[in-house]
Amino acid sequence: MNRTFSSLGIYNYRLWFAGALVSNIGTWMQRIAQDWVVLTDLTEDSGVAVGITTALQFLPFLLLGPWTGVIADRVDHRKLLFATQFAGAALGLGLGAIVLSGHAQLWHVYAFALGLGVVTAFDNPARQTFVGDLVPSDNMSNAVGLNSASFNAARLIGPGLAGLLIAWIGSGWVFMLNGFTFAATIVALALMRPNEFHPQHRAPRQPGQIAEGVRYIRGRPDIVAILVIVGVVGAFGLNFQLTSAMMARLAFDRGPEDYGILGSILAIGSLGGAILAARRRRPTLRLVVVAAMGFGVANLLLAFAPTYWAFALAGIPVGFAALTMITAANATVQTTVEPHMRGRVMALYMMVFLGGTPLGSPIIGWVGEEIGPRIAILVGAISAIAVAAAVGAWAARYWNVVVEVQARRPFVRFGRAVRDEPIADVDSART
Repeated sequence: MNRTFSSLGIYNYRLWFAGALVSNIGTWMQRIAQDWVVLTDLTEDSGVAVGITTALQFLPFLLLGPWTGVIADRVDHRKLLFATQFAGAALGLGLGAIVLSGHAQLWHVYAFALGLGVVTAFDNPARQTFVGDLVPSDNMSNAVGLNSASFNAARLIGPGLAGLLIAWIGSGWVFMLNGFTFAATIVALALMRPNEFHPQHRAPRQPGQIAEGVRYIRGRPDIVAILVIVGVVGAFGLNFQLTSAMMARLAFDRGPEDYGILGSILAIGSLGGAILAARRRRPTLRLVVVAAMGFGVANLLLAFAPTYWAFALAGIPVGFAALTMITAANATVQTTVEPHMRGRVMALYMMVFLGGTPLGSPIIGWVGEEIGPRIAILVGAISAIAVAAAVGAWAARYWNVVVEVQARRPFVRFGRAVRDEPIADVDSART
């Protein structure tokens, strides 16, 4: 099978990929409907309220991340995923029922967003490490890339579909449909063949395991650098649902269908980045830095897009750069840590990556409401450029990296400078 799709030749992973695709479509539908209900039905275009909703959904990553990572390293991932999928389904159906009853209030949405965040805080470390149960180690990078492709294929379908369904049948039914889509993942888990799993080392139950995970990361400067980048970009740059909702509603005076289209067009670039990631055998810190810089530059163009369709099309390179950064960061961390530490490291990674959202979203929401949504996007762009430049400069100094330009291919060569010796080749880039 082509390298890009090689992991799909594995039966258990193929089931997981298909089930996750359906479930992720429902997740994106719920995100769009949730933000639209808060913005238009429960408030008078309050960006702060949307930011608080987003913050509550990601707050559990910040509070529970270290403990959920320890649990993911100890328990059977499949059993834990069964529990989180049933809980997610119940929350989607419950919110849908309240909205359909006509008695929904803002605090209801806040409560369900927080509840879904708790479930996801347990689900994500198990979901990330479960890939190692499904594929052999030499397929890990490909499987991580395909997971991102599945997530962003759903992102391509979900927002546009949600916008249409909100206009046709209402937000309540969108929440109900999301609840039913969890059945796809539950069925996929049930049909897997346990004898074809690739067992991973389970961490024994003992005190100090959270501290052990933190010490491990502190001893890995490459992972620390990645955490700094994804933490800053995640907090201030990856607020697409919030900023797109405000741009559609306030800047362009558009309805839910057009808001959904913005998410789908953004996902075109994200899907392209995910497919390329699936082909990449060895992601690097350098790719994470370059992608973060590209994300910042693309957001500068997005912030100044003069019309709705210019804004929509400018979202394609934003999505491509964002997904390249996220997938490279995720795959670099997953494929370079010790297997028995993977759950804790990935939980701390997700805690930093998604846990920054409760800090950044209300700020971005306030900026969008008080100053304007374009300035909110600009804040994210400047943050991404600044952190990419800072980490790139630190990495170059820490590893003594120099750049050599030459007249023949490869035109740009990266290497380590060693006193009185020629440049030791580290990496090359064709330009």
